Amino acid sequence: MLNLMKTLTATCGISGREKAISDKLLTLVAPLADKCYNDAMGNLIAVKYGTAPEADRKKVMLCAHMDEIGFLVTYIEDSGFIRVNPIGGINWVAAAFTEVVFGSGLKGILVPETGTAPADLKAEKCYIDIGAKDKKEAERKVKIGDYCALSGGITRLLGRRIAGRPLDDRIGCAVLIKIAEALKETPVADDVYFVFSVQEEVGVRGAKTATFGITPDIGIAYDVTGTGDSAGAKPMACSVGGGAAIKLKDSSVICDYELTQEFAAVAKENDIKHQFEILAAGGTDTSAMQMSGAGVKAAALSIPTRYIHSGVEMLDLNDAEACVELTVAWLRK
Repeated sequence: MLNLMKTLTATCGISGREKAISDKLLTLVAPLADKCYNDAMGNLIAVKYGTAPEADRKKVMLCAHMDEIGFLVTYIEDSGFIRVNPIGGINWVAAAFTEVVFGSGLKGILVPETGTAPADLKAEKCYIDIGAKDKKEAERKVKIGDYCALSGGITRLLGRRIAGRPLDDRIGCAVLIKIAEALKETPVADDVYFVFSVQEEVGVRGAKTATFGITPDIGIAYDVTGTGDSAGAKPMACSVGGGAAIKLKDSSVICDYELTQEFAAVAKENDIKHQFEILAAGGTDTSAMQMSGAGVKAAALSIPTRYIHSGVEMLDLNDAEACVELTVAWLRK
């Protein structure tokens, strides 16, 4: 899992510009699937057909988003400084004074205007400095509409904990790859659709169209979730290292009750470490799947993560592997 995360966090893919990470994921999942394709939105979909007679198979959609938050170039000043517009929910305090990398590989630093108080940080008060002497030199390297993101990568901490970015949601993508590896060895009865969705960070857009196209019987999302175990955090019964987090509710969805109870029962039967998640603010692809078409029975397994949408997102790989183990046990049951 650690090496897989190193691979996935090394490739940039902000919302709407996911091709590079999609291509990387395709190389990993294609050998494990019976069919792979990209839909019109750009979602990467890999299918593993079940062993039951075709008429008896259900369609199970497992979804993790491959996009990340970032920036689009909107203006280049005479000085060579580059102004950007946020793509997704940017924490400007966390982003200030950090390195960014463009799709071309060009690097720069995102900095606030001199004298800007932390409370006043926003897009209009920040710019990117690539070291250009003036606008003419900057324009030889960057053009309007180019994208960039905070530099990716991970750092190993104590135990099996890692920090870095974009763990949201490359950890969910890693979980899907590991599930696909398990099903390659021992297929299950139902058809399983592995969906690496686009544009989750800007409104769960990709999952909605993918679900409409697949029309699954069941949809399960895999994403990070907040925790209540960091200093000063609001009370929340979800912690890093507490196991797979079975989502009950967030601000956009109430998960299917029967599915959540099934996951809890399977976790207990197989002695898989788990906990329950109720997220007061925020949402994932779960809601898009649930409300697509005539509706889908939807649930989510989350990976507890501290410092989400910063350059030092932190999680425990054991929690991610618990999500893999729980999903495989549930699919086989």
